Amino acid sequence: VRSCFSLSCSTCVLPIYLEYTNRKWIRMVYYGYMNKDIQTYNDTQAPDRQGICEVLASEIYTGLPDAENKIWHGAPVWFIDGNPVVGYDVLKDSTRLLFWSGQSFDEPGLAKEGSFKAAEKRYTSVDQINSKDVQRWLKKAEAIQWDYKNIVKRKGVLERIK
Repeated sequence: VRSCFSLSCSTCVLPIYLEYTNRKWIRMVYYGYMNKDIQTYNDTQAPDRQGICEVLASEIYTGLPDAENKIWHGAPVWFIDGNPVVGYDVLKDSTRLLFWSGQSFDEPGLAKEGSFKAAEKRYTSVDQINSKDVQRWLKKAEAIQWDYKNIVKRKGVLERIK
């Protein structure tokens, strides 16, 4: 079982997770500073979705600690050199983890999304999140990128940049 506690300042939130079993504390897990806008997004979700969002945010902060992050088009998104690489959003029936270049990852756990190169994984409970899978996908998100930053300039044509 994982419980989350947050410490905050004026610009960020520090999520700290306490993992325990049978009322015995196992370890404290620190995942870095969380953007306040992303924390607000997570906090406004229904309780079952809030847990999924918190775990996904923590996984992404762990896997891409230097990536810029913000609310973009209404959802949390992480960028590398201005290029969107990963984000998540709450849908009607699930919470979607989206990798903008995910179709190039060659990963059976990710489903094609849209007409470009994006791929997704959908979750309905925290227990479905496999940290090893997410961390592997995040490494690929950093290594394999299509240039979404300049897609408008190129009139909808994507070019691979990594």
